[in-house]
Amino acid sequence: MHILAAIKREERRLEKQLGKLQRQLSGVRAAGKALGHVEHEVFRAKKRVMSAAGRAAIVKAAKKRWAKVRAAKK
Repeated sequence: MHILAAIKREERRLEKQLGKLQRQLSGVRAAGKALGHVEHEVFRAKKRVMSAAGRAAIVKAAKKRWAKVRAAKK
């Protein structure tokens, strides 16, 4: 039962921390609203795309490295 009590304590601690963070977030949002920023924006990084030529160069270099490792084994 000690484990269950520890889990309950951890749950209460995290709930308290969550409340604190939510209050901070609402304060930041209020400050943004006061400065004229109305909408909540989320910026996501664009997915990086590698060209076929770049991928082929990486594969070629990897094969060359592994060939060197295999040759060193013999």
